[in-house]
Amino acid sequence: MIDFFRTVIWFGYFFGYMLLHYDQLKKAQAARQAGDLEEVRRLTDLHVDHWCRTLLKLAGVKVEVTGQENIPQGPVVYVANHRSYYDIPLVLTCLDRPNGILAKAETRKIPLVNQWMDLLGCVYVDRGDVRASVKALGEATAWVKAGNSFVIFPEGTRNKGEEGTTLEFKPGAFRVALKSGAPVVPVAISHSRDIMENNHMLMHPAQVRVTILPPITLEGMDKEAQKQLPQQVREKIMEVLEEENG
Repeated sequence: MIDFFRTVIWFGYFFGYMLLHYDQLKKAQAARQAGDLEEVRRLTDLHVDHWCRTLLKLAGVKVEVTGQENIPQGPVVYVANHRSYYDIPLVLTCLDRPNGILAKAETRKIPLVNQWMDLLGCVYVDRGDVRASVKALGEATAWVKAGNSFVIFPEGTRNKGEEGTTLEFKPGAFRVALKSGAPVVPVAISHSRDIMENNHMLMHPAQVRVTILPPITLEGMDKEAQKQLPQQVREKIMEVLEEENG
């Protein structure tokens, strides 16, 4: 029963914050229209971070983050394993700042949230449309080339298997890093599924760990190494997951 009321409050806040700060959304959109990208970034950093941290707090989530010192200067491509819907607020609060995310097309339909996502630089991908997927990766690459970091979940969907496992890392997601030249920063997320999916979709207190691994520089990487990059990153993340769940 407690989890039920926690979930009701959570969803009330989820949309309530957006409605109460609608004026800030319009202010950020006006700043983007005027070309004031610094103001856009200030407003998105402030409100997206606060919104996501409060959502985690309302769900009773305690987050341990390690490895933030591994984040280099300049734009990077964060590559994380994907277990839960909660991975989104986790990567928006646990990295250097809220960054654009390669998101599934369905999220574009969420009122108000989709407008903040657009301001963040999120790119939407329809995984059933190859041409649209290629276009989305191109948009993400352009965003990184413009000096922005970006987050990708290369499994392409949430892994519903055992804790400590991952699905195959799809190579397409790594094209953003390879074409932009930005370093890849692997991110391992543990136990995010305990917050909701493992509790019949009701919010439940959980202990989550986010581990940020050292960056992988792509400069000078030959074709064979590029081909092995998805598996290399997956193995690095798997090492952390297996150690934490072994």
